[in-house]
Amino acid sequence: MLISPLANLTQLSQQTGAPAGFLAVGLIIFILAVGHTLLASWVGQGLERWHGKAARTKVGVWARKIPLSSWHLLGEVELVFGFWALVLLFVMAYWPGQGFGVAWHYFLTGNYFSPSAGTASKLIEPLFVLIIMTFASTTPVVSGAKRLIVFLANFLGGTVVARWWVTLTITPLLGSCITEPAAMTIAANLLLQDFYPLNPSRALQYATLALLFVNISLGGALTHFAAPPVIMVAGVWGWSTPMIFQKFGTAVLTAIGLSNTLYYFYFRREWAALRTTPASVPSPNEAVQLGRLVWYLVLMAWTVWAFNHHDIIGLMAGLGVEAAGVVWWHGKIDWRRYQGPALVAVFLAGLVIVGGLQGWWLTPLLSRLDEKGLLVGATLLTAFNDNAAVTYLAAQVPVFAQGDAVGQGLRHAVLAGALAGGGLTVMANAPNPAGLSILKPYFPSGVEPWRLVLWAIVPTLVALGCFILL
Repeated sequence: MLISPLANLTQLSQQTGAPAGFLAVGLIIFILAVGHTLLASWVGQGLERWHGKAARTKVGVWARKIPLSSWHLLGEVELVFGFWALVLLFVMAYWPGQGFGVAWHYFLTGNYFSPSAGTASKLIEPLFVLIIMTFASTTPVVSGAKRLIVFLANFLGGTVVARWWVTLTITPLLGSCITEPAAMTIAANLLLQDFYPLNPSRALQYATLALLFVNISLGGALTHFAAPPVIMVAGVWGWSTPMIFQKFGTAVLTAIGLSNTLYYFYFRREWAALRTTPASVPSPNEAVQLGRLVWYLVLMAWTVWAFNHHDIIGLMAGLGVEAAGVVWWHGKIDWRRYQGPALVAVFLAGLVIVGGLQGWWLTPLLSRLDEKGLLVGATLLTAFNDNAAVTYLAAQVPVFAQGDAVGQGLRHAVLAGALAGGGLTVMANAPNPAGLSILKPYFPSGVEPWRLVLWAIVPTLVALGCFILL
């Protein structure tokens, strides 16, 4: 029997003892976090202007005590959900009947409704992204990927557009092997070095970013262990890599190639205006050292294994071994190399904490939809709640667990929608903040949401069409 979100809230509150009022406040905080994320650049600029005016008024005494840089942080997309996660935990700690113990347990485990059930940390994904980003952004890995891209692009003439097309086609598919965050890190670094410095138009910049986000979301769906939204359901629904490839492989490959080709033809006049100099292949002094490349590939493989086994100690051990190797090679560690990955990890941790309390309204909503409605609904929900969160909640809905044709159709629809919608916003897919943090020099004020949506609509619709037809 289908139930409304409000009825589910009341029922859940009675069964678990969770205060209904607090869950409603959690939804309000989630809505504020989403709005803050979409308007991050305007929020930052507004706070800076307010700080300047406040310094000349009566409140200037305390306004001046808070550095302008602190206000500016509220305009950083990567820190938005982290800020609202702290607000949520603070409210939880002081809510009647909750307390610091409940807030601390939820922070560590992400388990709010059943405190005694399991202790596996929900923060393992942000930690994994931090570590895999750190490894994937190293010079040996990026240089090795660049050599591969240049080698493949030479078969298409070795031009700027050839490197652009190969980067946005081949690199996302690597996400099915080395995980989506690693593929995003490599692809964004390649675009940062060889494409964005050519000063393409603003439209082409956003079109490229949209293709990057959508293709990375799709490219991890060729295996069952590399993409967060797939990982959330593969074990529950008994999907192996052959099954995933059979269900989604042809559609993913077609959608990525078709979207890139469509945008290539749309901007065909602009390609001629861009400088067509050869790619800057590393010189012999900067060439990839095979030993270090193998070293990092082994560490990345270890990280993927530890993540799939929920081994936090294994993840930290891999990071420690890598840090020891850096000290051995360079004599010191440049802590700035962790800044970008750390900001992305904060974003994802905040999304996990704030989004972890939204199941009371999302689950009934998903259970109400038929196959077509679920495909569209999952796509739209993904834009505001991370595709891994959407598929995780879908895995808890009993109707999806049915092995009949209805259940299988719903499973395909929800995962297809989550994958297709992964490029509509920065929060739609876990690796998106990673790519934005790398390309930030060309988006200094953040991404304008309407521009990203405008250029992401076409590849999103292409992906949906491929999932329906193929």
